Amino acid sequence: MNIPCFGFCVFLFFIFSDPDAEVIALSPKTLMATNRFVCEICNKGFQRDQNLQLHRRGHNLPWKLRQRGSKEPRKKAYVCPEPSCVHHNPARALGDLTGIKKHFCRKHGEKKWKCERCSKKYAVQSDWKAHTKTCGSREYRCDCGTLFSRYQKYFSSVIYFFFFISIFPNAMSLTVMFIFL
Repeated sequence: MNIPCFGFCVFLFFIFSDPDAEVIALSPKTLMATNRFVCEICNKGFQRDQNLQLHRRGHNLPWKLRQRGSKEPRKKAYVCPEPSCVHHNPARALGDLTGIKKHFCRKHGEKKWKCERCSKKYAVQSDWKAHTKTCGSREYRCDCGTLFSRYQKYFSSVIYFFFFISIFPNAMSLTVMFIFL
């Protein structure tokens, strides 16, 4: 099937968006909460209801784990509570709770975690951790004196620099002088 990029992206969007999915709108407070399920005895919080139910056993309280039913559960789609966001539209809803939580934190939340090396800030801790593992480890130095963290930007600079030098061979001293000023 020969589909241009834009058509293919739209094609994939219609494959993954399910018109029969139950659309769920959660409040910003719920999305930012770390523990949605709290024990009424000891106030210990849990991210999943099943974990709370297992914890209730320790208090000798009635508990019940949900069994998987024979019928297929209805798919859920989560919309962003921010009205100006593209994912506020049910047609652009995200498919899982973790996805909508990370989206809301990344795009609309406070950036709490900061890289010590480059001062870049992150709203999601897993993004910050992934960044700190590679920050400063990948460096590409161009002959023009510029330091790049991305290979593509470095490669573009190398091509531009050598193209510039081949056209203006006497400009090397001027280029070096401008870089170090």
